[in-house]
Amino acid sequence: MRQLDRTLGAVLGLVLGSLMYSSFVSANADRSPIPSQPSQNDCRVCHEQTMATFETTAHAGIASSCASCHGDANEHLKSNLEKGEPGPIRSFKKVKAGEASQVCLSCHEGKSGQKHWTGSTHDSHDLSCVSCHNPHPAAGTRPKALLRASQQELCTSCHLQKKASMMRSGHMPLREGKLECSSCHNPHGTPYEKSLLQVSANQNCYSCHAEKRGPFLWEHAPVRENCMNCHDAHGSTQDKLLKVKTPLLCQQCHQASSHPGPAYPAASRYAFNQGCLHCHPMIHGSTHPSGNRFFR
Repeated sequence: MRQLDRTLGAVLGLVLGSLMYSSFVSANADRSPIPSQPSQNDCRVCHEQTMATFETTAHAGIASSCASCHGDANEHLKSNLEKGEPGPIRSFKKVKAGEASQVCLSCHEGKSGQKHWTGSTHDSHDLSCVSCHNPHPAAGTRPKALLRASQQELCTSCHLQKKASMMRSGHMPLREGKLECSSCHNPHGTPYEKSLLQVSANQNCYSCHAEKRGPFLWEHAPVRENCMNCHDAHGSTQDKLLKVKTPLLCQQCHQASSHPGPAYPAASRYAFNQGCLHCHPMIHGSTHPSGNRFFR
């Protein structure tokens, strides 16, 4: 008899517990539970379009969740559910440039292209990674390196003088898309002047113009010193990107008695055709035994 009573009591307890659980679920059916660690699917409820574009980027397969960049979303989600207001979350539109960059550098700092960002020219001018990159690109687009615009447009939006230079008759083939600013510079910083990829301007130039590297038997000192002594790398109104047309360019250094100066008149035989280069064509250097005057 006692055993029967125990069995009936257990059954009754189970029935009552089930009824109480059903009543609790019904009463709270319109309330969404707050997960201990919100996932990307939780963010998708409000940010569907943003998530759809994010999934097409390289970050989608790396970041464990939105919290990787935007911080703990618990309070953000809790405020939305309980108050209908967005709670605290890291918004890159509001944080300081240094803080925004540090989030990106937590993954990218060890990579060769970004290891010199801290203290670089752009970092020192309060630019951040998101000034040029957009981790959530517009729908239907897959921009290279998540850039907000083309590389040339981004660079020239600040470097207006260089933009003007590139519009001149003689210019680097940037406008034609054969080169990019990053062909010579690293916008994330380098240990070298002007964020050049190579240790000097000459080394940068030699990466394409190997024939100008030498070694030469007879060297032209200003050429060995810096290509920029005679050329404007971003653009010029002169042929060959020269800063000034010859012979005036050469006369900035040379006032030899063998060639009367200070400036050759237009009718002078020395200014014929290419000016100085008409007689001294190997101006970058000569390997000929008789090339001390760069004649051959």
